[in-house]
Amino acid sequence: MIEHIFQRKTTINCRGKLIDLSTPKVMGVINITPDSFYDGGQNNTIEKAIKQAQKHLKEGATFLDIGGYSSRPDAQHISEEEEINRVIPVIKELHAHFPNSILSIDTFRSGVAEQAILHGASIINDISAGELDPNMLPTVAQLQVPYIAMHMKGTPQSMQENPIYNNVVEEIIYYFSKKIDEINQLSINDVVLDVGFGFGKSIEDNYQLLNQLSAFKLFNIPILTGISRKSMLYKPLEITPKQALNATSVAHTIALQNGSNILRVHDVKEALECIKLLVLSKNT
Repeated sequence: MIEHIFQRKTTINCRGKLIDLSTPKVMGVINITPDSFYDGGQNNTIEKAIKQAQKHLKEGATFLDIGGYSSRPDAQHISEEEEINRVIPVIKELHAHFPNSILSIDTFRSGVAEQAILHGASIINDISAGELDPNMLPTVAQLQVPYIAMHMKGTPQSMQENPIYNNVVEEIIYYFSKKIDEINQLSINDVVLDVGFGFGKSIEDNYQLLNQLSAFKLFNIPILTGISRKSMLYKPLEITPKQALNATSVAHTIALQNGSNILRVHDVKEALECIKLLVLSKNT
C-alpha cells in the first residue's frame, strides 16, 4: 500500500504553531447563522459566540470553526457582503478574547476567507474545495494557511436532489486525486481532506464512506470528519438532531478507528471522550 511507503503527514502549521494530528483533535463549531440545521440562531451575536467559544475551549477544542453561511440542504443563499458582516466582527472579537486559540473560517468564498485570515483566523475550511470560487485556491496559496478541502456534489441548494454514484468511495478518491494534484501545483503546504458527509450523498453513500474512510489515507494527508448530529444519524433512528448525541459518538468512534484526524463537532466534551478512550485502548 502507498501509505506504507510514504510517511503520512500528521502536522499542520497554524501561524507558526505546529499542530500534531497523530493524536486526533477536535474542532468546535460556531455557526453565526439563523438557519443552520442544529444550532441556527444560537450563536448569532458576538456575546453568544464568545460564550460558545469559551465553552468549546474549556472542554478541550483545539480549533474553533466559524461559519456565516448555512450549508444545510435547501439553505437560503446570502450575499458575500452579508457573510462578511456576520463572521468578521465575531472573528475579531474571538481573536481578541482568545489570542492563543486557532480559528478556522468556514466559507467557500475567497473574499470572505481573506478577510477572516487578516482579522485573526488561521485555517480556511471550504465545503467546495475551490469549485464554487475559482479564486479560492490561488488565495490560499497566497495566504499560505492550512486548507480543508471538502467534497460536495452540486451546491448547498441542489446537493441533495437525487445524488447518484456508481461507487461513491472510488469516485471521491478519483476526485481528490485530481484536486490534491491541483493544490500541490500551487504549493499549498498544509491540506486536510474532508469526504463531505451529507453533502450530495444518500444515507447509504454516507455509511459506505464512513466504513471505508481508511481508504482515503492513501493520500497521506490528515482527514477531517464532519458528521456531528447529521441526518444520516438521526433519520434512520427516527429521532431529532437534538437527540442524536449518542449516535454522533458512535459515528465518531467509527471514524476515528478508520483514520480520522480531526472531528468537527457541536459537542466537544463527548468527542474528546471518544478520542481518549480510543487512544487508551490502543496503548493498553
